[in-house]
This record gives sequence, C-alpha cells and structure tokens, in this order.
Amino acid sequence: MSNKDNLSPVERIKTGSNGLRGTLKESLSDDFTGAIREDDQTLIKFHGMYQQDDRDRREERVGKKLEWLYSYMIRLRLPGGFLTSEQWSGLNEIAEDHSTGTIKITTRQTIQLHGILKSHLKPTIQSFNIQHLDSIAACGDVNRNVTCTANPSESPLHQQAYELAGKISEMCLPKTKSYYDIWIDDELIVDRKTEEDPLYQDRYLPRKLKIGIAVPPNNDVDVFINDIALIAIIENNQIVGYNIAAGGGLGATHGNEATYARLASVLGFVDSEEKALKAVYEIITVQRDFGNRSDRKLSRLKYTIDKLGIDGYRTEVEKRTGFAFETAREFKFEQRKDRYGWMQNHEGKWFYTVFVEHGRVLDTDEYPLKSGLLKIAESGKVNFRFTCNQNLILSDIKEADKPQIESLLKEFGISDYTEKASALRKNSVACVALNTCSLALAEAQRYLPSLVTKIEPVLEKYGLLQEDITIRMTGCPNGCGRSPNAEIGFVGTAYGKYNLHIGGDRLGMRLNTKFKENLGEEEILETLDQLFGIYVQEKLTEETFGDFSYRYLQNLN
Repeated sequence: MSNKDNLSPVERIKTGSNGLRGTLKESLSDDFTGAIREDDQTLIKFHGMYQQDDRDRREERVGKKLEWLYSYMIRLRLPGGFLTSEQWSGLNEIAEDHSTGTIKITTRQTIQLHGILKSHLKPTIQSFNIQHLDSIAACGDVNRNVTCTANPSESPLHQQAYELAGKISEMCLPKTKSYYDIWIDDELIVDRKTEEDPLYQDRYLPRKLKIGIAVPPNNDVDVFINDIALIAIIENNQIVGYNIAAGGGLGATHGNEATYARLASVLGFVDSEEKALKAVYEIITVQRDFGNRSDRKLSRLKYTIDKLGIDGYRTEVEKRTGFAFETAREFKFEQRKDRYGWMQNHEGKWFYTVFVEHGRVLDTDEYPLKSGLLKIAESGKVNFRFTCNQNLILSDIKEADKPQIESLLKEFGISDYTEKASALRKNSVACVALNTCSLALAEAQRYLPSLVTKIEPVLEKYGLLQEDITIRMTGCPNGCGRSPNAEIGFVGTAYGKYNLHIGGDRLGMRLNTKFKENLGEEEILETLDQLFGIYVQEKLTEETFGDFSYRYLQNLN
C-alpha cells in the first residue's frame, strides 16, 4: 500500500477537509477576489466544479494590474445522460442567467456550464436543486459520471443498463453532506445521522475513476477507456450477466514514459446484476487501498493494475467479493458511433439524434441550435439524452407527436445541419481546451471544426468523404477528447502544434500510435493527403482507415 509518509499534498488536503468542507464557505464570502483559497480549489472539484480563468484575457488583465478573470465550470451528475424536457428548459435558463450561455455536452454523457462567477455559484447550484439536478462527485478523486449505451432504440435492453448506471452512481456517491451544507443551506434536506463512508473513508480515491456500460453491438460509450468497464452479455434477447474489465484510461504526460494510455483488461464474467455491483464496489476498494497516493501522474487504476498484475488484481477483488469471476463470455461490437436522424424502438417510440459539433449548444447567426432545442423542450413531448460522442438524442417521442417535432427540427435548421454534415465531421470529438482549461497547450474544440473543413476536400479528392473515419483532438495529452482511441488522433504540444496519431481501430478495441510530432496545419494536411492517397491505392477489401494505417505503421517498422 501507499507510503503514508510520502503522500501528495492533495492527499493531506482531502483527509484534513472535514468531509470536503474545507474553508469553502469562507472562500465564497471573500468579495476581494474572484478566486477561492488554494486548498479549496482541490475540494471544490468533489462538488462538481473547477476554478478556471479566461486565458485569452490573461495578458490584458496583467497589463492593467488586475487579477486573472477567474470563473468556474460546473458539471452535472447525470448517470446514463438523461434530462426531461422541463429540466432542459430549466438548464437553458440557468445557463443564460449564470454562465456564458453555452451548454456544453461532454464525452461523459453529461453537460458543463462555463464562465460562472464566484458570486453566481450558489445561485446556480440552488437553481439546479430546484430542477432535481446536482453536481455531486462530478469531478474529484471519486467515481465520476457513469455512462451507458445512449440510444434506447438500439436495444430493448437499454433500460436495464440505464438503471444499472443509476444504481452504480448511487452506490458510489460520497456520504458526506457537505454539498448541502455549503450550497443549499438547508439542514433538513438530507439525513444527518452519519457521514461514515465505508467506500471512500476520509481519503477518497487516489485519483478520478470512470465507469461505463456497453450493450453490444454498439460501443458508443467507448467502454474500454474506462477504469471499470461493463459489457452486457446477451443471450436469447436477455442480459445474462456482464463481462467486467478494469484499467482503462487515456491520459499521459508529454516526456514522461512512465505514463501512458491504456485500454481496460477483462477480469471475467459475472452472472447477475448483484454480483456486478459487488465486483464494481470491490474493484474500487482495491484501488483505494493499493493505488499510488504519492505521485498523481501514476495514480489512476490502470497503473495499479499494471503494478499488481491482472491476476493479482483479480485475486484481490475476488477475495473481497467472496466469489470468483467466471471465464469471460463472447461478445461482438459492430460499430462505435451515434445513429443520426430518426429511429423507432420496440415500443413504437421515436428518437432523433442531433449532431452537435463537439457538444457546443449555442446560437449563431447561421444556426440557432440552442433556441430550436428550447422550443422543442417547451413542447413537453420529448426527453433529452446525451451521448458519449457529444451529441443529443431527442427521445421517447410518441407517434402522434413526431410531426410537430419534425417541423421544429426543420424550422430551426437542426435536421438540415445534421443530415448535411460529412461523416468525418459527425465522427469528430474535441475537448474544451483553450480558452478555459488550465492544462491546454493548444486549441481543440475551437479549432477542429475549421481543420475538418480543410480536410474534407482532401477526402473528397479520394472519394472518402462519407467514410466513417473517427478523428479526435485534445489540447494536451490528458485524453479528455479520447484522441488516443481514434483512427486519427491529434494531441496538442504547443499553440498550433499537434502530434499526429494513427492506427486506432474503428470499434474502440485498439489504441493508436504516434506517427509524427509537432505538426502545424500545413504539415497535417500534407501528411493526411499522402496517407489517404496510399489508403485508396493499397487498402484491402472492406479495410477501414484505422486498420490500414495500423498495418502501414507495422510495415514501416
């Protein structure tokens, strides 16, 4: 276990925080700065927030002898990614009143609001509470938002997986009531009998932990990038259990070879939901007890698994669960994408998947997406579901209500935008990066749309414009945009410069490999032009670009 005398500063902050309270109340009442106290910047993450600043305005602010323009990002806890139309309308109002106004759909099936000033934090969270929403444990060294296969029209078994995501989320919530003490100011809102936390104790986890549930044949959740992955095993149209894998994670650090991206390794099969919950719980406790608490760059579960070995980690989990994993069952993924447009499920309900480029819900002069979605929500005839590809599903639409929703989609240009976007654009993902992420070395969501626009003519030249190639960009090597798990991945190294990675597979079962370093836009376009040209000449029958480029890299070596 970790050496208690060699703990990172974050570990000491957590254990001395009085149940994650710290001095947050005092920080919030300090009107002389837009920031909060340094230790509280760690603790506020457990409440679903990050302190940020507008990096575009740093130089201007320093020149005027002003402190940086601090603000906060808030992320909701939405296991399975679901909102009612009433909650979406409420969220729209909260975004307008307290944030930049843009609603950001994340790669973890939830939403973020950015640019919230310190004085607006409590009003924002209290407004969420009125909508029966919260941001508890959406960030920090705990289990994050639990994801699951998004589109109910994919499978009649979706509801079962969605409910399991909610059960896991509830099981893994911190027991401290500090969120309600600090943000809601209501002593009666929760049971005060105990804050004893058998799962997290007073030290929580060594680092964040992510859980995802996939229902084959669609791997739209990118299940193997999670610390804990559950794959539903289906026999005779029933979920008979779950393969459980552990050790996924895409973050790394430039120049530190001890850090790396990794896909989860399958531990085995469990034949009931009860056993799945118990296995998840004990996988977490093993990470709690054996994870690295001295070096946060090496503290994710993937490093613990590689330190103990797969067999060693499995043995420790089995000792704690009281049962052994069975041999993993066969399963097959056939795709890893969202199905855009209309689909109908087994109950006759309709679903429309909206393409939301990099998850940014806002209005522009050309495309009033946010206004259109609000109008649709105000009809009260849809639910809202988020995907791990940063898109939005208008769901649970009755046959009789479909024409009204279809009309609104056309009126605001939403269906037209979704239908006309190229396959590459629809298969693109980008993290937030600049201007608010403190870790970003380069642009991502603000730049990738224009880069895709320049790549599209190259694809068209080779007849590849509607090829389902996955392209992802992150502004740093921490992997929030899942670039290591794409056929084409860009990882920011400096402003305007990116490492180019190729060779990932289309189904999310193989990571890509760094091909070239520190490329600017012109070099990126030239390199992709060459690769696409070789691809169309040398690809095998039905060979994807990811499989071809993997083979291409092997031949180079």
